[in-house]
Amino acid sequence: MPVHHSLRPPERGGRRSAVLVLFAETADGPDVLLIQRNTGLRRHSGQPAFPGGAIDPSDGGPVDCALREAAEETGLDPAGVTVLDVLPELYISRSGFRVTPVLGWWHEPSDVRPVDTGEVAAVARVPIRELADPANRVRARHPNGAIGPAFRVRGMLVWGFTAGILNQLLVLGGWERPWLDGTAAVPVDALPPAAPGAGVP
Repeated sequence: MPVHHSLRPPERGGRRSAVLVLFAETADGPDVLLIQRNTGLRRHSGQPAFPGGAIDPSDGGPVDCALREAAEETGLDPAGVTVLDVLPELYISRSGFRVTPVLGWWHEPSDVRPVDTGEVAAVARVPIRELADPANRVRARHPNGAIGPAFRVRGMLVWGFTAGILNQLLVLGGWERPWLDGTAAVPVDALPPAAPGAGVP
């Protein structure tokens, strides 16, 4: 799939990391595992995301990192995950992370929940049919003014890096449905504006 120039890593710099893009099959069709980060974090506070984090020296690479972080954040059993592929490294300029998405198939799903409650507020298995539903698809206005795809699902607004990957996977997987006219094309703020006087002593 084409990689937008804004997501291409620089020649040098950035912190290596990995995320687990994990699909499973249910009685209602496929779903994907997402977490919602806690508010108050230094990076990506409150954002829905794929499980993942920075690659540690003890990790054997992106796959080890993605599985370890997913287990630490959600409690999933890595033994139930089949790694299908490692996607090209992408870059998040806002936080300086070089992110390798690891594509996985959850052949034996295990119970998941927020385990690292300091970082994770919620864990959700989001059905692909909900992501593909035009009624749940909007365009988000990012803090830098850019406009990108977003999804309103399970009480979350999924936007930014995570929504961009999901949007491409919907296309590649043949799940995409035509966007609704009108309201789906109107940008919504990814981060709500601060309340008057917020941050003022």
